[in-house]
Amino acid sequence: MKIGILTQPLHNNYGGLLQAYALQTVLKRMGHEAWIIDRDYPDTPLWRKSAIVIKNTLRRMIFKSNYVFPFWITGKQKEKIAENTSAFVANNIYPKTEKIKSNKALRKKIKKWQFECYIVGSDQVWRPLYSPCITNYFLDFVKDKKNTGRIAYAASFGVDYWAFTEKQTKKCAELIKEFDAISVREDTGISLSENYLKTKAIQTLDPTLLLNKSDYEELIPDTESMNTGNLMVYILDSTPDKTEIVNMVAKNNNLQAFSIMPDHTLSMATKNEIKKCIFPSVTKWIRGFIDAEFVITDSFHGCIFSIIFNKPFIAIGNNERGMTRFTSLLKIFNLEDRLIFTSDELTYDKLTSTVDWDKINKIRSEKKDESIQFLLNNIR
Repeated sequence: MKIGILTQPLHNNYGGLLQAYALQTVLKRMGHEAWIIDRDYPDTPLWRKSAIVIKNTLRRMIFKSNYVFPFWITGKQKEKIAENTSAFVANNIYPKTEKIKSNKALRKKIKKWQFECYIVGSDQVWRPLYSPCITNYFLDFVKDKKNTGRIAYAASFGVDYWAFTEKQTKKCAELIKEFDAISVREDTGISLSENYLKTKAIQTLDPTLLLNKSDYEELIPDTESMNTGNLMVYILDSTPDKTEIVNMVAKNNNLQAFSIMPDHTLSMATKNEIKKCIFPSVTKWIRGFIDAEFVITDSFHGCIFSIIFNKPFIAIGNNERGMTRFTSLLKIFNLEDRLIFTSDELTYDKLTSTVDWDKINKIRSEKKDESIQFLLNNIR
């Protein structure tokens, strides 16, 4: 069957890229022709770019700042920053459609693609703040109601509260009636679906958990060098307190910290430091879990890959990015004790406690079978 996968834009987020790769790989192994629909955000209007430039020019003049702001950089600089992640997409996430940046373009391409089934998911596809057009992720562009399958696989709202407008709610509740099967990633997504979309859903695993550790190890080229350390730090939103947590773990466990992130965020780099904003390769990120003896992360997928590679970890709560993603995942594996919010919560027990990986792996195997069965039962 020819399947179109509609997921989040393929940018520089390691977890986002790997969940797209994983779902596509699983579907291919089932014998399907699985395509990624490369839906992206529309280009920023010139008037908005101009307003931002004026605002930031004043900011630079007042505060004597030499920072670069995202809308100031050129297309070539953006390509440079994403050269490693773009290479992963080109080499591993295929086939995929041409980049689609508007509803008009999306509807125009339907006849060309001739998908027999659409799968929405995974990642935060049902979070309006993160999606290019939320109704697209309820397949508003698919008009053939009789001959086209519609499935939501591990779709995530990202948060445990309702973030849709009244208009979006009404429209999406109508669209979801046409779905053949619905699964969500977080347990809170079940109640959100029932209460606001008036539909039933079940919980399935994030696609990355459907592949084995060896599947990810095989992606790493022989030329990929080892990381210089054994305490992997994958922090998306750095703060002094998170740095303190890293220092405490490193000191107590006699570990050497290493980070898999650009040296600078774009908003904190000067014009001469664009190269320091380049994201390390996806395989370098995976390699980090192999080299690590311990992981510290404020990332949902950082937690997932710690579980896949059986590495003890500390998860730092990240409220802005959606806490229900963390709590729901950790609840599945009875790992709620790995979650903290401040350095004050980092007790000696958390630093030294062991994880029963045999038990964790058994749970994962059972949940994986259930999740794959969901796909097998509903793709037809």
